[in-house]
Amino acid sequence: MSELRIDLNCDMGESFGNYLMGADEKIFPYITSCNIACGFHAGDPYHIERTLLGAKKFGVQVGAHPGYPDLAGFGRRYLRMSKMELRTCLKYQIAALKGMAESIGVQIKYVKPHGALYNQAARDEEEAKTIVEAVREIDPTLAVMGLAGSTFMEIASNMGIRFIAEAFADRRYDNHGHLQSREESGAVIDEPGEAAAQVISIVRDSKVESAYYEEVMMSAESICIHGDNPEAVPILKAIDSALRERNILKLPFQT
Repeated sequence: MSELRIDLNCDMGESFGNYLMGADEKIFPYITSCNIACGFHAGDPYHIERTLLGAKKFGVQVGAHPGYPDLAGFGRRYLRMSKMELRTCLKYQIAALKGMAESIGVQIKYVKPHGALYNQAARDEEEAKTIVEAVREIDPTLAVMGLAGSTFMEIASNMGIRFIAEAFADRRYDNHGHLQSREESGAVIDEPGEAAAQVISIVRDSKVESAYYEEVMMSAESICIHGDNPEAVPILKAIDSALRERNILKLPFQT
């Protein structure tokens, strides 16, 4: 029987000017991949490069984290955009992060859409296709990361792009395996023990209990903890302990 392993990723580099978001320096020691904001939903050149340097220092795998152009809404509001407008918007963001990373000797390995774009790609074929096209036009060797079992997963695979199936430590799911709306009470998990238990259930048993107490099957290569969750560091510490206690390896996913 092969050893169990899991990649832990976190959304990072989301500070903007004097507005600080997340505890990136404290998070790096506990993760194996990081999704770095590209400046359209969050982040600015200074904080983006600082995050890239942190990833290099800690040996953490890097992915681009583009979103809708919505700084005011932190990219968590759906924006209706034409196919060309969205594709070029994504190419701009991915190319910027790729260029900044390469300037300091770091290679990005994947692209993970942010927020509302992530959720839209999980169920909208055209949105998913546009994202994959944008990634392919910048660098066809890049993988894409998205919701396990989603439409995005099917589209990426059909278009010949490596897909990284992702689950969440600090979010609850509905009975269909989609993320519970943040507008609903309890959609975000902030209790470290509960988040760690959800991770172990996904990694070891390929299932999660939904917000409505239904068992949902879920297989993932990477598990996300949101950097803007105030309890991100305690959650990561709890996950780290839970994985070590069960001899589950914490390693970057393989592209």
